[in-house]
Formats: sequence, structure tokens, C-alpha cells
Amino acid sequence: MAKTEYRIYVVELSKRVFTQNSKFREANPQFNGVLECLYVGMTSKSPKERFQQHKTGYRNNKGYKLSSSIVEKYGSYLRPSLYNHIPPLTTRAEALKMEETLALELRRQRYAVWFN
Repeated sequence: MAKTEYRIYVVELSKRVFTQNSKFREANPQFNGVLECLYVGMTSKSPKERFQQHKTGYRNNKGYKLSSSIVEKYGSYLRPSLYNHIPPLTTRAEALKMEETLALELRRQRYAVWFN
């Protein structure tokens, strides 16, 4: 059986997320409006497939929503230039850590970022 690999991905969000979503705004006090609003995630699928799941409000077979409502509502497109340098990761724990690391690094660069 093929070993699961996890990938980190970044979605550019409409800047409306900053004005319309107070939790997003509160999470990004460093944002000055110059750069983009982003969502950082991790997936065992391809980033393209995962983005489509977000945009269609994907639910699993038990009916649990597995998509981010922020990406569903505000997601514009993938930003491969911000994540292509990160190789696939072999454990979920590594991927979660890398998701946070990238999100915080992008915030330091003055992007507005949402991650789980």
C-alpha cells in the first residue's frame, strides 16, 4: 500500500475576508492591506483537489463538513509559488507543524493568514 504523503498548500482569499470576517481580522493585526489575504492548509490529496473540495463545501460520508468556510466563501485560487518549495511530508503531525510554520512566516511577511 502506498504511504500517505501530506502536502502544504496556500489559497489566495478575496480581501473582503478582512473587512467581513472579524475573527480573520483579529487574527491578523499586523496586516496593512498591501499584500494578500491567504489560507494555509495541509492535505493528503493534491492541492488542486483539496481547493475544489473547499469551494464545493465538501462533507465526508458521515456528513461532517471538511472544508473551510473561509475558503469556500473567499477563496480565489492556489498560490503555488508560496508552497512549491515544501516537499511532501510523511506524517500528519509533521504536516500540521509545517502548516503552522508557513502560516506564521507569511504573517511575519505582512500577509493576512488563516490556518487551523
